[in-house]
Formats: sequence, structure tokens, C-alpha cells
Amino acid sequence: MAISLKKPQEIEKLRAANKIVGGALELLRANTKVGMTLKEMDAMAEDYIRSHGATPSFKGLYGFPNAVCTSLNQVIIHGIPSDYKLQEGDVIGYDIGTKLDGWFGDAAITMAVGEISKEDEALIACSKDTLHYAIDNIKQGMRFKELSYLMEQFILDAGFVPLKNFCGHGIGKKPHEEPEIPNYLEGNNPKAGPKIKNGMVFCLEPMICQKDDKPIILENKWDVVSADGLRGSHYEHTVAVVNGKAEILSLA
Repeated sequence: MAISLKKPQEIEKLRAANKIVGGALELLRANTKVGMTLKEMDAMAEDYIRSHGATPSFKGLYGFPNAVCTSLNQVIIHGIPSDYKLQEGDVIGYDIGTKLDGWFGDAAITMAVGEISKEDEALIACSKDTLHYAIDNIKQGMRFKELSYLMEQFILDAGFVPLKNFCGHGIGKKPHEEPEIPNYLEGNNPKAGPKIKNGMVFCLEPMICQKDDKPIILENKWDVVSADGLRGSHYEHTVAVVNGKAEILSLA
């Protein structure tokens, strides 16, 4: 496994691409209201990305048709924008990628539409809190498997389960690079596998199910739901390891 190390000036290029992602997500957060369609949210983000000199990197990636993954309620990741109008009590996830000067950005949020149940608040909090807990605990020299184990335990302790078969990833001049970073320990030894080093840049993205970790891909070949049929949540940041700890690049 060849995990690339980025030079400081390359990390700044990645920061620029990711800052646009962060800005687009904040724009969507501010405009998520009852009655807005998923296609309107998608177009709003695409306009923002292009107006900042970047391209929406998900559009056409592996055949995905839009700029934003809009994952509604039971859809945990990879939702395709539709004419659906947001309703009070919905839970909506936005996942956005950009390409700027040959470098990629990637981040995601899940949020409430109006008032949601306490259970859904806890569901969203789990993905967000897992992400920040993991970022806060990254240290040079720890293994990626330790990071996966840490996220899994945090999710389980919150009363949820991590979605299987999907993972975080490296990022740079490609949208997906080595390593793959599951939100759960594969195998039984967290002290195995590659170590985290200064200059590594990667995306962490906890994907949360309520009861069943088995993914089901719907008929459109994109929407991923849990076998339990219940709502899920997803949060993501791109981080760089600088001076021994993780720095978030995907902030507006």
C-alpha cells in the first residue's frame, strides 16, 4: 500500500479545494428549508462551486449524475438529488466533492429539516461526534486500524452501529487514494497495518446505522440504506496530518 505524503504547498492546494466544499456545505445548511427540492439544493451547491473556480468532482465520477449526494432519511450515503420537496422532520445528508487546480476536496454533513425527534438528533450527533472524536485523537505513529477501532467503539458506545463495506479514504490528485479507512476494525488486531505520518491527507466519514450494519443498494444503483430500513447519518471532513496531529482542511 503506497500512501502518499504531501508537501506543505500541496496541503495548501488541498486546503483551497476543501475550503470551497466547506463553503458549499454551509450554503446548503443555511438554505435547507421545508419546500426546497433536492435538485434545487444540488444546483445551488454546483453554482457556488463553479463561481469559486472549482468543478464539482462527483459529477460524472463513476457515473454519478449530480454535484451533491443528497441522502434523505433512510438513505445513508450516495443519494441522487430528485424533485422531492423537503418536509418538516426530515433528516438530510449532503456530501460534496470539488476539484481545484488538479486537487480534490471532500466533506459531508447530515442535518435536520425543521424540528426532528430526539432519536434523530442523537443519530446525527453520533456521526458528527464520532468524526470530531477521531480527529482529536489522531497522532503521528498511530495505525489506521487503531483509528478505525476507535471510531467503531465510539459509535457502539452511543448505541448505534457503523455501516459496513464503505469507508473513508486518502485524497489528493485523485478523489480516492490509499488508504481505505473503515469506521470499524477489520480483523482483530488494531496494532497492525500502516501508520499515520506527517503529510498524509485523508477523509474520515462515519456512516451510522441504527440496528443493522448491512448495506443495501437501491434500484437506482446509488442510494445506500441499512438492512434495518431505519434512518442513518453521515459526516465527513478532509484532514491533513501536520506537526503530529490532524488539521481539518474542509472548513469554510
